[in-house]
Amino acid sequence: MSNHDQKLQRKMSERHIMMIALGGAIGAGIFKGSSSAINMAGPSVILAYVLGGIIMLFVMQGMAEMAVQHKEARTFRDLIEPNLGSFSGYFIGWIYWTFWVLAMAAEAVVAASFLQYWLPNIPIWSLSLIISIAITVLNLFSVKIFAETEYWFAFIKVFVILLFIIFGFVVLLVPFGSHSAVGFSNLTAHGGFFPNGIVGVIHAMLVVIFSYGGTEMIGVTLAEAKDPQRVIPKAVRSTFVRIVAFYVLPFLVIVSLLPWNQVDSSKDSPFIMVFELMGIPYVGDIMNAVMLTAVLSSMNTGMYAASRVLYTQSTDGRAWKLFSQLSTRQIPVYSILVGTVALYVGVLVEYFIGGTIFEYLMTSLGYTILLIWFFISAAHLKSRQNATQLTGYYVKLYPYTTWVALISIVTIFIGVLATTPAAGSLVTFGMYGLICLFFLINKRKISLQDKNHSGSVR
Repeated sequence: MSNHDQKLQRKMSERHIMMIALGGAIGAGIFKGSSSAINMAGPSVILAYVLGGIIMLFVMQGMAEMAVQHKEARTFRDLIEPNLGSFSGYFIGWIYWTFWVLAMAAEAVVAASFLQYWLPNIPIWSLSLIISIAITVLNLFSVKIFAETEYWFAFIKVFVILLFIIFGFVVLLVPFGSHSAVGFSNLTAHGGFFPNGIVGVIHAMLVVIFSYGGTEMIGVTLAEAKDPQRVIPKAVRSTFVRIVAFYVLPFLVIVSLLPWNQVDSSKDSPFIMVFELMGIPYVGDIMNAVMLTAVLSSMNTGMYAASRVLYTQSTDGRAWKLFSQLSTRQIPVYSILVGTVALYVGVLVEYFIGGTIFEYLMTSLGYTILLIWFFISAAHLKSRQNATQLTGYYVKLYPYTTWVALISIVTIFIGVLATTPAAGSLVTFGMYGLICLFFLINKRKISLQDKNHSGSVR
């Protein structure tokens, strides 16, 4: 092991960072869980994803500006803590780590179920273990190998979605053989564009924000990005365009080709239904492989994000110093390994116990994304108050865009709180309460460490 004072290596290019953000945001949910959002909002789900994309852009622009102004920042946590205080950094760091551990546990079981499609005689828990070990090994290599692998994982997902969009619009607009162009009549033919009213759009916003969760991964790569002051703003702009396009256009195809009230979350993915409508052969095997790739990609980025945030927590005295030690390849190996242990404990709980407790814990994932986006936006507002002179990239429509993001996030949070089962919210806030309690217990120690490191950029 190398000394923990050594730094992470800057090996990631712009294309790596953009694809990592896409990999985190475009998970299996878009292929398998897209029906939930359609059931809530009907065709107006398109509007929900556009609105969610605008909120995401405003949040990420603020993060990009702070990253350009704080050249020594390692993750978005380092952008939040100097502006909002030590509690904010501690809290955000730990809820984000917990977020990815829970998400990876659920994704490992889902990935195992996809593998079981071809390997029916191997139990899911065994396949989950194999997948978890494989993701760990991949992350223990150099960050460049991780980034390159994630690039191609994400590329497969993006390629399939592009094919889906192209074929979908051909079926919608071009008559051929005995097929007549379907057009866009399904957008209004079954109860109108807003069949469940504006309330349906608001309900779908949690699914939307959760779907876009992962774009903040751009802010986890700060310490390992080449020339972050140039790359991060470009990655934010590119990622916004691509993610919105890869959500809005596929959903437009789905709700145009299929009556929204025939999309059933308990049945096949809407993507499979549309590909079957197009007459694509072996669609079951193809989409199973794509969804497996999507889950592995999300797990891969999740392991990366969890380990880097834990590494940052450790170097700042918010976690055991062991987790700040780097390997000879400048990889935070112990942060990765503890993430793997927590991941597999979660897999065992989900598979053997499952049921209500794990579902309640998963409720926290939507809350966590909202909280992280809120803290990033609040930190952006505060950073402008503390700024003397901005250099390089900055948000031109400040403070309007940041205030729109904050108000929207608070509104969605209240809506989620009002519509989520109380037990799930209580378990989530109980988990947050434990993190707050640990902060209070360690507050004096953290204050002393902050004084010793005063003047350094977190």
